[in-house]
Amino acid sequence: MDFMAQYGAMPLLLQIFWGCAVVASLIFIVQMVLTLIGMDSSDVDVDFDGADTMDLGGGLNLFTIKNLMGFLVGFGWTGVCFYDTITSPILLILVAVVVGCLFVGIFVVIYKQTKKLEHNGAFRIDEVKGMTVSVYLRIPANGSGKGKVQVSQNGSVHELDALTDGDEIPSGAKVKVVEIIDQETVKVVHNS
Repeated sequence: MDFMAQYGAMPLLLQIFWGCAVVASLIFIVQMVLTLIGMDSSDVDVDFDGADTMDLGGGLNLFTIKNLMGFLVGFGWTGVCFYDTITSPILLILVAVVVGCLFVGIFVVIYKQTKKLEHNGAFRIDEVKGMTVSVYLRIPANGSGKGKVQVSQNGSVHELDALTDGDEIPSGAKVKVVEIIDQETVKVVHNS
């Protein structure tokens, strides 16, 4: 007996569960592949004509295509798995809805946790002002030349040119950045 004949012979409720489970699983797999290759940034949020979409913070909405597919995967597979076990259709649908909602909740928590892992490692010199840094190459006195300082930011070390208005600052000294002169140069004072 072929698949379509078997599918047609099933009760309507079981057909609905199988339809939700198979179609949503296929779409969910495609979404996961797109996510893994970095092409998921165009996730469509259902707008409901400007109605509140239950923003969960951090650019995360409750009503998205991904969440709908997550719900249908949980709903469909729960219905398929428990069809013969739970004899009451209303109880079976209720259990499938609860599991579908749990799937959405789990996906939302996982997504929020992974968003916390996103980190822009770009060096931003404007964030250096006020930091205490180490002198790498001595800094000549009274702005008569440039030395170098090492700045540790976002888990990486950067070297910047440095000037001072005071006395010469030797290598290895700790200094405080008091001014950003340009994208590669800072003014420092000896840390006392």
